[in-house]
Amino acid sequence: MFDNLDALVHGFGVVLTFHHVAIIMGGVLLGILVGVLPGLGAPNGVTLLLPLTFSMDPVSAIILLTSLYWGALFGGSTTSILFNIPGEPSSVATTFDGYPMARNGRATEALTYAFLSAGFGALVGVVVITLLSGFVTSFALRFGPPEYFAVYLLAFASFIAFGGGAPLKTLVSICLGFGFGMVGMDTVSGSMRLNFDIPALIKGISFLVVVIGLFGIGELLLTLEEGLEFKSVRAKLNPVEILRAATRMPRYFLAMLRGSAIGVWMGITPGGPTAASFMSYGIARKVSRRRDNFGKGEPEGVIAPETADHSAGTAAMLPMLALGIPGSATSAVMLGGLMIWGLNPGPMLFVEQKDFVWGMIASMYLGNVIGVVLVLATVPFFAALLSVPFTIIGPIIVTVCLAGAYTVASSAFDLWIMLAFGVAGYVMKKLDYPIAPLVLAMVIGDKAEDAFRQSMLLSQGSLGILWSNPLVGTISTIAILFLLWPLAAAFLGWRRAGKSALAAGSGSQA
Repeated sequence: MFDNLDALVHGFGVVLTFHHVAIIMGGVLLGILVGVLPGLGAPNGVTLLLPLTFSMDPVSAIILLTSLYWGALFGGSTTSILFNIPGEPSSVATTFDGYPMARNGRATEALTYAFLSAGFGALVGVVVITLLSGFVTSFALRFGPPEYFAVYLLAFASFIAFGGGAPLKTLVSICLGFGFGMVGMDTVSGSMRLNFDIPALIKGISFLVVVIGLFGIGELLLTLEEGLEFKSVRAKLNPVEILRAATRMPRYFLAMLRGSAIGVWMGITPGGPTAASFMSYGIARKVSRRRDNFGKGEPEGVIAPETADHSAGTAAMLPMLALGIPGSATSAVMLGGLMIWGLNPGPMLFVEQKDFVWGMIASMYLGNVIGVVLVLATVPFFAALLSVPFTIIGPIIVTVCLAGAYTVASSAFDLWIMLAFGVAGYVMKKLDYPIAPLVLAMVIGDKAEDAFRQSMLLSQGSLGILWSNPLVGTISTIAILFLLWPLAAAFLGWRRAGKSALAAGSGSQA
């Protein structure tokens, strides 16, 4: 505990410089813009900014990306409340009560509840990271190839069991990610795989280009199809109303604690912020004394999803850093960034790169405070920005996507790959195939393959090595149980439906 506090103080020493504070403020502002503009979103915003960090030191780079992430989460809340347009997928649940509050003349109150509860949820997530990081570090020297493969297997199994989508569709996405990740040279044998004699594919498919296509172009195609119409409400904030709403926050303290707990759990597991916000809203609606007011402008309907959203987004950084398992699509993109910067995510990262890890954690404390202040100050500006026709904003986003994809390797072929994955992302979203598992498989698929091969070499081909000690055996068993969970849930549902049908038949005969 005290070691963690000492490390956190050291992290603040790294972050509290003019250079890093300026990066935090710039990143938050960029993130708010990314969150406000429909068609971008945090994963794509982080992806587009990632090539610009190649020349930065890793500490500054991760501070910039995480600050953009926090700002994007705040920005998504702004458009959900003022325009009934979720700038972020995780902000959809906020529209249910946030927009009705704004339409009833309570926009300031709704925004204040959203931002303060979001800041509280994020703070809980950072505290959890601070407390658990030492526990994770204690396992650093116990991890070998079998343990790493078991953890990767657990990551994929967790997505299948708890990812929120259809398990079979999640499995298909993971397999597609494995396939795309195998294109190019085999790192063990040196042979070429799945390049189809195309010279440009010898180097493989860059996950950055894939993510820009999936999240950027894919979202734009959906936006064009939906034909967005901005129906805004007054966005001028009254300081007196802000203070009045802030004084009423303690009466919703239980909802904030519950939302934070849900968010932390869904962030550490691969549920992610979107699933956390919907789950928190649903539970709040079931247990609230004012459940009849939900959907009509109930403050708890804003506070519950926002708290879970931000605590999940923050907590997702822990498995990404400690185990190389991203808990959200954005952290999956950041995981790729770590590898590009020459850092290896995993337990040893906390031992070998203390400045990086604790500088990032300290910046999360500071970034969330700055985020709450900046988002309250900039709401009128971004509300005015949304009055710009999408016919102007859309081409700007396309230009940024093209520039980001070309910057990765200065290859024109990458632009065609980006466009192809843009269409693929559009089709996957239309068919409800989750994209995050595909990104995860592309990012860590080769590492899982290498760990599995090394494990098989150590055991002379025996899978028993995955149960050779209590640590790897526990992780492997949990992973298998997660893989079997959808089948068990379907069987239980089938039995329950059969019993209900039988009871109904008996009642009709009587």
